[in-house]
Amino acid sequence: MTYFLGIDVGTFESKGVLVDGEGAIVASAARAHKLIVPSPGLAEHRAREDWWGDFTHISRKLLAESRVPAAEVKAVGASAIGPCMLPVDTAGEPLMNAVLYGVDTRAAREVDELTGAIGEEVLLDRCGNALTSQSVGPKILWLRHNRPEIFRRAHKILTSTSFLVHRLTGAYVIDHYTAANFSPLYLVEERHWSDALRPEIIGLERLPELAWTTDIVGEITAKAAEETGLAPGTKVIAGTVDAAAEALSVGVLESGDMMIMYGSTVFVITVTAGRVRDKRLWYAPWLFPGRHASMAGLATSGTLTHWFRENLARELDPRAAMAALAAEAKSSPPGAKGLVLLPYFSGERTPIHDPHAKGVLFGLDLTHGRADIYRALLEGIAYGTRHIIETYLEAGQDPKAILAVGGGTKNRVWAQATSDISGRTQLLRQRTVGASYGDAFLAALAIGEARPDDIRAWNPKVAELVPDPANAQVYRHGYMVYREIYRRTQDLMRRMGADGE
Repeated sequence: MTYFLGIDVGTFESKGVLVDGEGAIVASAARAHKLIVPSPGLAEHRAREDWWGDFTHISRKLLAESRVPAAEVKAVGASAIGPCMLPVDTAGEPLMNAVLYGVDTRAAREVDELTGAIGEEVLLDRCGNALTSQSVGPKILWLRHNRPEIFRRAHKILTSTSFLVHRLTGAYVIDHYTAANFSPLYLVEERHWSDALRPEIIGLERLPELAWTTDIVGEITAKAAEETGLAPGTKVIAGTVDAAAEALSVGVLESGDMMIMYGSTVFVITVTAGRVRDKRLWYAPWLFPGRHASMAGLATSGTLTHWFRENLARELDPRAAMAALAAEAKSSPPGAKGLVLLPYFSGERTPIHDPHAKGVLFGLDLTHGRADIYRALLEGIAYGTRHIIETYLEAGQDPKAILAVGGGTKNRVWAQATSDISGRTQLLRQRTVGASYGDAFLAALAIGEARPDDIRAWNPKVAELVPDPANAQVYRHGYMVYREIYRRTQDLMRRMGADGE
């Protein structure tokens, strides 16, 4: 028998699957970890404990529960949150907590500094992206400015998937899709690292080697085999960011296919015929040579549901809290009785790219209860998703198919509100496991045991979420208020950040 292992490390939880040659899941496992928020605007993980600890725990659990001999696992794929910034020493050991993706806004000053020095148009032309809190280059410069001793000792700067692959194989690699987020150090037309725009950020020899996602970049070492339970010599692919693996898991293959990922953040990927040039969106080479992708993402989405549970629903059983809160939200009418929430609890990414943005709950009166507030939270995320879809339309990209994936799709109040507010139908696949399933499929592709189109047979369509026209008017009004609140408070948000911290 032939099996493929996929493991994905997320913001709050890691998940893994063991899949057979027909795409059937023979075992699955998960493990939770904490998001570390040392202060507002900072978001971190412990790479060794959270990333590698989860990987080894899950791989051993998958093998034990499935009773599949390790030798029958032919290839391994890993993905993880990204892009992150992790300095490691010459042994590959972390020198500090990992700095996370766009939810960490610590490098706002470096973003402004680099943008001013290079120029926004040059950045778009050469790097494909404006510099934002999602960009790794400014975070490396932040490290140089604020942690000079760690910067001096850093042998390599890795991201999350790079760290996992190094622990598995000893190789320092990064896929092109992820590397495009290292602006201004990656040039999208040339497909290579460059310090031509700002040589003072870091020497290029301290960055991982570039590879395509399905490249076999190494084999499981003896040490990694001992820790993971996998067989020495098992093939390992370069892997990618979680959202990209998640998109592939539901069949995002052709130009015009769009994924909406309901996770700790809402993340959107659209495969495009060519490079999309818009400073509000992110660009990267897609997972395979000759393909293109345009991305967008909110800063906090599922993270807000965790925040709400931990602060406003502590009495609920944690194992059933999310289902209970969703049921409460369903009892509140569409529009949450006039409440509108801005989900900018950690600044905001696409399309406003404002690290100073703040969360707002607008419209409260004495008739509102927890159910209304929670529904407003879910609808606020959906308003943000509509804002992203409108941005794609303004950039000339009208999605022909929207595929929904991620744990948040189980919350039908949230998912249905997204269709109602955006006016778009969403397709659901049979398996919503997400990125880990995509990782296993990528591993099968890498060794020639699958073709890209096979994902549709591995994971067939089972349902559609169709917009309810009865809710169109209330959501049109709510969206207008949502957009206007930010316009009217943007200056106050920036002043509050400057004067109130």
